[in-house]
Amino acid sequence: MNVLVILGHPRADSFCGALAEAFCRGARAAGMQLRRLDLSELDFDPHLHTPSPNDQPLEDDLGRARELFLWADHLVIVYPTWWGGAPALLKGFLDRLMAPGFAFRTCEGGIGYQGLLQDRSAQLITTMDTPPLVHRLLYRQPGKNALARATLGFCGIRPVRSLVFGSVKNASADQRKAWLARAERQGRQLQQGRITPMEQLQHKTGAWLRSLRLQFYPMSWVAYAIGALAASPGNPVLGTSVFWVGYLCLFLLEVATVLINEVVDLPTDRSNRYFNAFTGGSRVLVDGSLSLREVKAGIGVALTGLLAGTIWLLSLSPAAPAAIIVVLGVLTVLAIGYTAPPLKLSYRGLGEVDVAVTHSIGVLLCGFIFLGGVWHDPTPWLLSVPMLLGILPSITLSGIPDLDADASAGKRTLAVRLGFKNALRIALLFVLLSAAAALAWDVWGLAGGAYTGITWLVVPHAAVLTWLLSRHIRVDRAPGRIDKLMVTSLVYVLWFGLVPLLRLALS
Repeated sequence: MNVLVILGHPRADSFCGALAEAFCRGARAAGMQLRRLDLSELDFDPHLHTPSPNDQPLEDDLGRARELFLWADHLVIVYPTWWGGAPALLKGFLDRLMAPGFAFRTCEGGIGYQGLLQDRSAQLITTMDTPPLVHRLLYRQPGKNALARATLGFCGIRPVRSLVFGSVKNASADQRKAWLARAERQGRQLQQGRITPMEQLQHKTGAWLRSLRLQFYPMSWVAYAIGALAASPGNPVLGTSVFWVGYLCLFLLEVATVLINEVVDLPTDRSNRYFNAFTGGSRVLVDGSLSLREVKAGIGVALTGLLAGTIWLLSLSPAAPAAIIVVLGVLTVLAIGYTAPPLKLSYRGLGEVDVAVTHSIGVLLCGFIFLGGVWHDPTPWLLSVPMLLGILPSITLSGIPDLDADASAGKRTLAVRLGFKNALRIALLFVLLSAAAALAWDVWGLAGGAYTGITWLVVPHAAVLTWLLSRHIRVDRAPGRIDKLMVTSLVYVLWFGLVPLLRLALS
């Protein structure tokens, strides 16, 4: 393992210098390949005189420092905490060194960033006169957060550990000796690997949680709950085992669907630089957080769980087994077929309709049938129409940030087929249609009055969306990331779920 130790104290003969040397002794004893940088001995200007760090030529010492950063697998930064943060020398070093193109890059359109120093870990060792507990509770560790999260973490370096020694000014000689021994032990521990088993577990757990894309599940639950409440009005169906086992099946189906999307959409996700929380995938395959083999195993586990859950549901539900199998089977084919062959609906220009159907009538009908309703009852179909129309604007807009990447991978979304301006126009049309449907269902009392009062929420929101969409339509160039527009359209969808859910739950 290549280890770079950086001493950020302006004096090499300081206690921080002694801690750095102690860590180096331990790392050498552990068999590490070691390099050390004492910033006080480097010849460089810590001040940034140009608009961009890249406009200011690097001194020879900074050029060598960059080479060492790229060489290192593990970074160790030893520094004193002064005024809650790092010394000016260390801050100036990082200001000059961690420049765009080296440490991070700006995503297309100038919105969003991607770290370029991945596959590296770091260790912070700092001293302070403030008692560490006081520093943590009262001041919230501003210096550590700035280095660990806003600098190293921002540039892709993870995990970043922290070791704090203090209060130094009140420490006895024996206490300082104990701290030096601890720093040496920290260096020796690198023999066990730069990432501990607990950190590996945390990393994998975080990666799996990201891969699930849990931000998309609440609306499915709302639609499912609406169907269940409509099937058995006046009864506490949300607390029954049938309801939750049925939702477990839908949850596992959504897990399988998003993981399949990760695998099939990997080529477009790799080239997508407009990604955000709602488009461009979870990035776990792109950044290597999970392997292709792990994701495929996750798909297998989810589908196996779905099969087991379906068998369990059949034993609990009052509905005819054939009805459950048919509605859940059709929903499974449509959900997985969004990207999976042979359907690959999102690659044939049908992905937007598929998502709208599965996340409205698909899950709503499941809730209705699982709880004893019948498919030919008009209630679930009437409940789903405004919801389906309300989903279409956001799912159409989600193809715009991915447009170039999808086109290069042969994915024929509406944005790819029609162009970004026409996709915006289609989204605007769906906004108007969904608002009109909400108004009609409210005025005429359709679906048992479940949409009563929704007009007061949907119409003003639709007006805001119309204004935002009109602004984007007037722009000649593709908008790239459209975060504000995406968030506004996703919140718009919520009214079509929350209003009927509350009406049915309280009736």
